Amino acid sequence: MKSIVIPITFLLLVCHSQAVLAKPMNVMLIVCDDLNTQVSTSGYPHISTPAFDKLAHGGMRFNRTYCQYPVCGPSRASFLSGLYPQSTGVLDNTADLRETRPGTMVLPQNFKEAGYWTGGVGKIFHNKKVNPNDTSWNTFVRFDNDPLPQNITGRGTTQRRDQTPPGYGPSGLRDDQHKDGKNARQIVSWLEDDVAGGKPFFMACGIQKPHVPFLAPDKYFDMYPREDLVYSPAPTDFWDQAPASAMVKRYKAFGFELGVEDDALRREYIQAYHACISFIDAQIGLVLDALESTGHWEDTIVILTSDHGYQLGEHFMWGKVTLFEVCARVPLVIRVPGMTTPGSTTEGLVELIDLYPTLTELCDVSPPPNLQGRSLVPTLHDASTPGKETAYTVVSRRDQLGKAIRTDRFRYARWPDGEELYDLKNDPAEYDNLANVDGFAVTLSTMRNRLAKIDAIAQAKRSP
Repeated sequence: MKSIVIPITFLLLVCHSQAVLAKPMNVMLIVCDDLNTQVSTSGYPHISTPAFDKLAHGGMRFNRTYCQYPVCGPSRASFLSGLYPQSTGVLDNTADLRETRPGTMVLPQNFKEAGYWTGGVGKIFHNKKVNPNDTSWNTFVRFDNDPLPQNITGRGTTQRRDQTPPGYGPSGLRDDQHKDGKNARQIVSWLEDDVAGGKPFFMACGIQKPHVPFLAPDKYFDMYPREDLVYSPAPTDFWDQAPASAMVKRYKAFGFELGVEDDALRREYIQAYHACISFIDAQIGLVLDALESTGHWEDTIVILTSDHGYQLGEHFMWGKVTLFEVCARVPLVIRVPGMTTPGSTTEGLVELIDLYPTLTELCDVSPPPNLQGRSLVPTLHDASTPGKETAYTVVSRRDQLGKAIRTDRFRYARWPDGEELYDLKNDPAEYDNLANVDGFAVTLSTMRNRLAKIDAIAQAKRSP
């Protein structure tokens, strides 16, 4: 029998290829704070977000993604645990998941225990108090802005997060003097220094804008002249047909009156919000560029999203804490090397709690048994895969909850003092409440039943 001689170089190449294939994927999770869908990847044409575009060009856009609670702390506790807010017990910004649901395995902790190097920077969990540093992170860093110049101009400019009215205006600082500039540059440094030391890494970059105060370097304000801004005034009589508890009175802190349009002031805030978005987009661009320059673009899953949306005068509302689309819907772009079709888009309903099971499946990490989200891996393989039947969001009103679901066509909300029903196909701005309109009794009944179904699931799994 003839012997077969195989060149050693070929054997080495095969072994190297098998090792590469066997190496776990890295994860880069980028979470923005209070970012609504006013970005190019969500179809918003009035703002420039080239970093979002870059990621979407190589990945998949999820056009109908919803948070589970439109406030920072509860939303983050929810998607970082893969559980609905009632299951986490975190229903405000003061609650700590470790106290409301002891033993919960949060996402970075799961990856750390699976052998990943985990590093977080900026705002991942809501604040320092509720950030589980010891169990979740090998390294965690939070920065502050540099001091603002004394000669800074701009109405209400301040670094206080709780100021009334909220601060906004050109900061007089460079990008790298803002905390988000520092956050992005810390991630870049970790990549360049290979801090993971050969381990797969799970890095989380918490981008803290466009949360108030709306401060950004001056050049980003120059991109959006106030007179060129485009928005749609709300119907002055909208609140005659909607439950009173569906509103929040944060608009007063911004300097507005309910039912009264203040065009000049609204343009000032929109300009500042847009400036913050373009600023953070530039910082996110640094992270994406560093993944490429360090050779990690093809072995790292990148997820870019927000904790919840934000209102800039829609329905005369400002800020968050409502169940309107602009408040509950968030941008989501995912790139999985070798899996996602470049430039693909899905219209299927997605919830932020779906991120946890998606990442564990992609990285072959064993998830906790109680996750309430559903993996997006089938959709990442094929954008035509159907989404969820409903997307579910809740928000507190004193000791009760307002609850909403979206289907492919409708949004239904139940409040302590009434109901809302909007036809999102024909009324995407949600101006016409159909809950008390003749002809929608069957639709209302269907939506009530669907809400009851998902509500039971959301409250079912309280024990880790």
